[in-house]
Amino acid sequence: MRRALRLLELAAMTAVAVGLAGCATSYVVDNNVQSYAKAPIPPGATYRFERLPSQQANDAAQSDLETLAEPSLAAAGLRRDDASPRYTVQVSARSQLELSPWADPWFDGPGWGPGWGPRWGVGLGYGRPGWYGGGWWGPGAMPPNQTWYGREVSIVMRSLPDRQVVYETHARNDGPYPDTRRILPVMFHAALQGFPNPPQAVRRVDVTVETKPPASTHVAPQPQPATAAPTAPTPAPARP
Repeated sequence: MRRALRLLELAAMTAVAVGLAGCATSYVVDNNVQSYAKAPIPPGATYRFERLPSQQANDAAQSDLETLAEPSLAAAGLRRDDASPRYTVQVSARSQLELSPWADPWFDGPGWGPGWGPRWGVGLGYGRPGWYGGGWWGPGAMPPNQTWYGREVSIVMRSLPDRQVVYETHARNDGPYPDTRRILPVMFHAALQGFPNPPQAVRRVDVTVETKPPASTHVAPQPQPATAAPTAPTPAPARP
């Protein structure tokens, strides 16, 4: 009986998700953000990206991640200048599949296990972590119909030439949306909320993501060329 009820619940959730995906034009990415400011940073400060050895080993993935973060850094008033930077910026992110917070851990799966959970730090999760920008990018394993995504981004700024950390910020999110490439830039934007003088406590930063509306499949009827009205036959002349 319990299995039958669970199947009905999953079917209903799937139907709702499909319906929302077909008509929604936006969704909200809620982020838990914590930032640390150690020294004043002037407006328009210049920077260059720096990488950890593990990030240097995966050059293409790290370059892609830096491209995703750069618009948010510019929006915060920072200017990239690889020739004469005043600061270095190190960016990292990770994304992994997790067990949904509303999932039944005993339904079609081996149960709970250790992993990176849907909140801060280490918790109960399912699957193995995948790193993006830190060296690896790979999904974990999930039971059917229990897809849930956990993501985290971080930004660390260091002054030059002393290489002292002057700013550090982290943003964490978990949710059902699979489009990591769309969500990571939003999370970088949330992580820089309040820069360079952010609130000290953990805060929630919600960012609305606009999605492209589905293209219409309606085809307007094409005008047809006008046709001449049929002419009446000419009567034959009467015979004398």
